[in-house]
Amino acid sequence: MPGAIFSSIEAGMIFAIMALGVYLSFRILDFPDLTVDGSFVTGAATASILIINGYNPLVATLVALLAGFLAGVVTGLLHTKGKINPLLSGILMMIALYSINLRIMGKSNLPLLSESTIMTGIREAWNSSGLDQVTGGILRAVGLEGTLPTTWGILLVMIVVTFLIKFAIDAFLKTEVGLALRATGDNEGMVHSFSANTNNMKVLGLGISNGLVALSGALIAQYNGFSDVGMGIGMIVIGLASVIIGEAVFGAKTIIRATFAVIGGAIIYRIIITLAMQAKFLNTNDMKLITALIVVIALILPKIIDKQKENRRKQKRLLELKQINSGGEQIATTKAD
Repeated sequence: MPGAIFSSIEAGMIFAIMALGVYLSFRILDFPDLTVDGSFVTGAATASILIINGYNPLVATLVALLAGFLAGVVTGLLHTKGKINPLLSGILMMIALYSINLRIMGKSNLPLLSESTIMTGIREAWNSSGLDQVTGGILRAVGLEGTLPTTWGILLVMIVVTFLIKFAIDAFLKTEVGLALRATGDNEGMVHSFSANTNNMKVLGLGISNGLVALSGALIAQYNGFSDVGMGIGMIVIGLASVIIGEAVFGAKTIIRATFAVIGGAIIYRIIITLAMQAKFLNTNDMKLITALIVVIALILPKIIDKQKENRRKQKRLLELKQINSGGEQIATTKAD
């Protein structure tokens, strides 16, 4: 069990990059972008085919990010220039990307187990540094040998990468362009009244969002050792689950806190899925159902809690009014006597 939890945290850090992309489109831009299901696979497919053809894994991953950015830009153009409904423009791009991804890959599945990837590079560098032996010694000393993995390289590197992206997003959203992007999502009409080009903001925001999603897809493909044309199915729900769970647990009063909450939500989501899979009556085919249930609970539970808090506030206020009224009646009675 500890090993499974460790793996879920490791994968959660990579999926957090995708969740940050979803956060940009859904929360910052207020744009229901379903391109995510397709651009995630685009990132995986682009990186995989380049790695198989002998390109440097880092270069392949950066090209995958660019491919995702272009997919997001096309979605934005369909909406802004083509005047297509936001939801429909995302669906159209998602459908188109399915065929594009198959074209990129050449077949439905590409194995990477025999290829040099970013993940294999991290493992080799970590092993050669001797840090695994240090980690193993610490685990033996505290009596946890055999319960936790001895290789922590991927987790630590992904923590650094994910938080660098988080800090970059935080800084970007405080710039003039970033503030215009946030304003476009909050009140597009007001931004437009100041003669600002909201269409450009939408295209840029969707490009960055899908670029991050594609980057996550490229890293997940290298982490799992394969890319598959169907690996992006339901990815938008996973991203939303991460955002919603994170905001419910950690709050989202500021941008810095909100982006941290998204990362935390992605990890919590992976842990919940891992724990759910331990149930004997569930199997891997039930993952999408579990994801849907998690999102439903995450959406409904905060509303129930808020309603209960509101009811308690009303009851407290009524009690205070009754006490004030009863006090006034006593004073009036005393004066009358």
